Amino acid sequence: MLFLVLIVLILSDTGSKLNVDADTITISVVKEGEFQEFIPVTGTVLPRTTFYLDAILGGIVEKRYVEEGAMVKKGEKILRLSNSNVQLSALQQETFAYQQINVARNTRLQIEQNSIALQTTLVTANYALVNATEVFERQKKMWERKLVSQQDYEQAENSYHLALEQQQLARRNFVQDSILKQNQLTQIASSIDRLQRNLELIRENIDNLTVKAPISGQLTSLNAETGQSKSPGDQLGQIDALDGFKVRADIDEFYIARVVDGLHATATIDGKDYHLTVTKVFQEVTGGKFKVDMEFDSTIPGGIRRGQTLQIRLQLSERTRALLLPRGGFYQKTGGQWAFVLSKSGDVAVKRDISLGRQNPDYFEVLSGLRPGDEVVTSSYDNFGDAGELIIKH
Repeated sequence: MLFLVLIVLILSDTGSKLNVDADTITISVVKEGEFQEFIPVTGTVLPRTTFYLDAILGGIVEKRYVEEGAMVKKGEKILRLSNSNVQLSALQQETFAYQQINVARNTRLQIEQNSIALQTTLVTANYALVNATEVFERQKKMWERKLVSQQDYEQAENSYHLALEQQQLARRNFVQDSILKQNQLTQIASSIDRLQRNLELIRENIDNLTVKAPISGQLTSLNAETGQSKSPGDQLGQIDALDGFKVRADIDEFYIARVVDGLHATATIDGKDYHLTVTKVFQEVTGGKFKVDMEFDSTIPGGIRRGQTLQIRLQLSERTRALLLPRGGFYQKTGGQWAFVLSKSGDVAVKRDISLGRQNPDYFEVLSGLRPGDEVVTSSYDNFGDAGELIIKH
């Protein structure tokens, strides 16, 4: 019975072991070092500032002044559209505006002329009152001395009172006209100013048929051929400002909660590292990815061009000291919960429970279960079945 039990134990133990050729597996050494969590992303170089040329008014492309790829200055003509309906409407509106301006100016002239007439009447009334006052005072003195008749005296007195009332009436009319004149002239000036602004808008509307460069830069695209019809809002092209570049990258939505403005990244170009900073995170997710914009911190690589692709390491953490295990295919089988660890002799690898934390494309961060110097089988475990021990054949 003891012999049979021993045979069963030997057979059972042999079933949990597996012979493995050393040349078919990868063995990695656990070590201490600096760990930084980062993800590799692919970025596309874009100009920092891009202005799009849109058709404000629709029309037929009449003339192209420059060609695609040309360097343009701010205000330089790009192309001209022709729209007879817009031009005819603008002409009618302009004619009507000029008519209204002439009416307003004529009204202002009439008000000024009426004011001058009332001022003249007041001056005449003042002069008549002065004369009537002098005559009345002389007649009064002479009548007191019985040198003139009472009729002459009363006539002079009546002329004085008449002149006084006419002068007071002329003054009231002049004062009221001055107040009314001021209000009327203010309204007329405001009306003329509005009409002048309308004329400017009409001219600006006509000017919009000529598309001009809003900034200085390179005309990287021009989607307008002579004779082609364009509707309002159609994109005609774009101008890239030459004030620098940015990099736009697509990132897996798994990291959307961890990627924020201010994260740092590194791109290696021609063997030299260039540092970037995330400046904008787009929250919209499309096809399982979201976009971010990055800008170079200081030095911009020489010779980079729009559309160029860069391989970037986006840093999700700062550098820290940690126990490191090189990445490998074993993780797909174990999920980082266990691994085969070699014995000191290097001939046997035994399953051991471990715990892994953060990771980057090169290393796993070891939290527990391993020590510096431990050798671990990091290649795929797909062919090991349920073996608990590997016998390594050199």
